[in-house]
Amino acid sequence: MNAIQVISLTLLSVLAANAQFIMSGRCPKPAVQEDFDAARYLGVWYDIQRLPNKFQKGECGTATYSLSPGVGFSVFNRELLANGTIKSVIGSAIAEDPSEPAKLQFFHENAAPVPYWVLSTDYDNYALVYSCINLGAMHAAYASIVSRQPTLPEETIKKLQHHDAAYCSATNQ
Repeated sequence: MNAIQVISLTLLSVLAANAQFIMSGRCPKPAVQEDFDAARYLGVWYDIQRLPNKFQKGECGTATYSLSPGVGFSVFNRELLANGTIKSVIGSAIAEDPSEPAKLQFFHENAAPVPYWVLSTDYDNYALVYSCINLGAMHAAYASIVSRQPTLPEETIKKLQHHDAAYCSATNQ
């Protein structure tokens, strides 16, 4: 085995151990929300369903977005861990290409930037978000359904689950 294969296998093993959703091939490029309005996206969003990932392991997750001059969004994520503690992550998000404002990059301390694409939202009730990172011949994908309220009608969840990249597991609120 050459060094690249060893590194790739090691990376895939680490991601698999962290319950990341790994698939073969390069990241798909689903369509994002047309005419995304960042100002309407501000505020609190509750996790409703998501693919397993290494970043979020708790329940009752929320993300609060606020405008941050010169940065784009300030992002404050919280979740309740199984041991009863609250985990918080503070970061920022920015659209690297102003012509595609729904394709954000999320930055937080001690981690590489992560794509955060808003595939669909009505701004008042739900949003479907997607992220994907290429890992050579594989990719790690993430999708999440979020809501302005701790619950979302089942028919809305079903509609979002049938969107291109959505297959999420329920979370408790």
